[in-house]
Amino acid sequence: MLINQLKPAEKGEIAVYNPYYTEKRRKFLGLAISLYKQKHLEGARNIEGSKNIKGVENIPFVITWNVSILPADITRCRMQFDDNPELSYEIIMATYEFVDCLIDVLRNYRISDTIDFSKAFYKKLLRYN
Repeated sequence: MLINQLKPAEKGEIAVYNPYYTEKRRKFLGLAISLYKQKHLEGARNIEGSKNIKGVENIPFVITWNVSILPADITRCRMQFDDNPELSYEIIMATYEFVDCLIDVLRNYRISDTIDFSKAFYKKLLRYN
């Protein structure tokens, strides 16, 4: 399913997650929960400065995850870049934290029309923190 075809989650599902987010982020919460329930996402990592370098493009990725019911449950994510098993990474985080990352994906999509995670997510994924 494409991001622009997502339907917001039901009010009961959203209510369980509401305490974890500020009012500003809650407006994306219904769509983020629906995206979370899809169990996967395909996009492309933006390479900073690549617009100025001929032949350098964004790196495609596929990310998959398990779905948990409660926001405090653990979600395990596996991200693979460029369809290369050697470029696979895993991260474990609380579900509400991962849904927060999906909120960033949705916000970024609204601004740039590209599907990508935030720098903060990649720092966690690559353990730069």
